[in-house]
Amino acid sequence: MASSAGTLSGSATGSCTGIAALFCIRRSPRDATSFSLAGHRSHGPVGNAGNLILNRQLRPAIVLDGSPISISQRRPSHLELLRPVAAAASSSPAEGSDSAGEAKVEFAAKYPTLVTGFFFFMWYFLNVIFNIINKKIYNYFPYPYFVSVIHLFVGVVYCLASWTVGLPKRAPMDNKLLKLLIPVAICHAIGHITSNVSFAAVAVSFTHTIKALEPFFNAAASQFILGQQIPFSLWLSLAPVVIGVSMASLTELSFNWLGFISAMISNISFTYRSIYSKKAMTDMDSTNLYAYISIIALIVCIPPALILEGPQLLKHGFNDAIAKVGLTKFVTDLFWVGLFYHLYNQVATNTLERVAPLTHAVGNVLKRVFVIGFSIVVFGNKISTQTGIGTCIAIAGVAIYSYIKAKMEEEKLQKKTT
Repeated sequence: MASSAGTLSGSATGSCTGIAALFCIRRSPRDATSFSLAGHRSHGPVGNAGNLILNRQLRPAIVLDGSPISISQRRPSHLELLRPVAAAASSSPAEGSDSAGEAKVEFAAKYPTLVTGFFFFMWYFLNVIFNIINKKIYNYFPYPYFVSVIHLFVGVVYCLASWTVGLPKRAPMDNKLLKLLIPVAICHAIGHITSNVSFAAVAVSFTHTIKALEPFFNAAASQFILGQQIPFSLWLSLAPVVIGVSMASLTELSFNWLGFISAMISNISFTYRSIYSKKAMTDMDSTNLYAYISIIALIVCIPPALILEGPQLLKHGFNDAIAKVGLTKFVTDLFWVGLFYHLYNQVATNTLERVAPLTHAVGNVLKRVFVIGFSIVVFGNKISTQTGIGTCIAIAGVAIYSYIKAKMEEEKLQKKTT
């Protein structure tokens, strides 16, 4: 997770499926800019599920946020951009379907800011709901390895059902592509599990504060592993992040070493996921790639869940949870948390393909602020003054880093186009 699979925890022109297809209205080509998410996908979760990988080009590398994936460099034509809307209009049995389709196209073209704002709202909404349900489950069912498996399992079932009905059509898999995806999926799985271990051990707000360190690990990996030169200004912008996280950790009321170390491992896992993503060059659409990586990550997550938590679950884990909340609520909570995990990652992909890297960077920082704020309100977590100040400093540092990094990416794009 998390920070949350870093937050993994952890896509653009790929077809959207199911509920997520409702959010896949494309904007005009001049506004479409590709970039990746920060794990942070999350953290984890594919990273933070998730977490998503911040401020890196989507194409041609694969990226997750707990799981958005890259797509091809070709910019879609006007016809292709409008195809989802036209298809939706033509599928209506009403006699005025053509005019309805034209109205939808006209609305999206006339009010692009409003449409993009709706995408951001759904991204934040789904992410916040996921974090709230996830933490509530851990309050009566503290088995993060098993819950991590459920997150991925529900997403995989969703993808398989989408393949069955042909939305989208399943892309073929070969040995070469499989070898490229396995390292990415392994890092995604490790980041996702450790994010959830942290969420189960400490407050959601604290895990997300630790996950704010993910840019620091990314910069270090870029400099010392990939050999890329990181400007001094970028390193300087990370100082407030380190200082803020340190301040928050020293006085965090829910602090324990398991939660802290797990969140740090998640950051490292999502960093290596980013490195392997750059090596996984493919033109497969993002929805299919995310489905395949989710399947591989699920296979990776099952053995540790069975070994570390299996005996406890069979002995008293399931029975205790059912005794506390009932079988119906227990099963439905697991279903909804898995569905929201998958949907928020997919909607995040649709959102981020519509905006420039700078807007993406700011949006990702604001998303973290929303999650921290809502978790404090919903769970009533008490934080000390120093923890609050440290969290604000860390988030401000991430915002500065994201701004500088996004400006660097924009300058690179301008040089390539001129």
